[in-house]
Amino acid sequence: MPKIKTNRAAAKRFRKTGTGKIVYRKSCASHILTKKTTKRKRSLRQSRLVDKTNKRTIRLLLPNG
Repeated sequence: MPKIKTNRAAAKRFRKTGTGKIVYRKSCASHILTKKTTKRKRSLRQSRLVDKTNKRTIRLLLPNG
C-alpha cells in the first residue's frame, strides 16, 4: 500500500493547532504597505482559523498533520 503524500503547497500555508483546528496567515501583508492603513496592517498580523466549510478539504491535503 503506498503512502499518502502531503500537498506541499498546503503544508506551507496551513498548520494544525494542538486541538486540531487549522490556522493560516492572512494575505496582502508582505508588500505595498504604504497605501494600507495602520488598522488594516495590524489586523493582517493575526492568524485566522479556517472556516468550517473549507476544513474538510484542507484536512485531505494535510493527511499527516
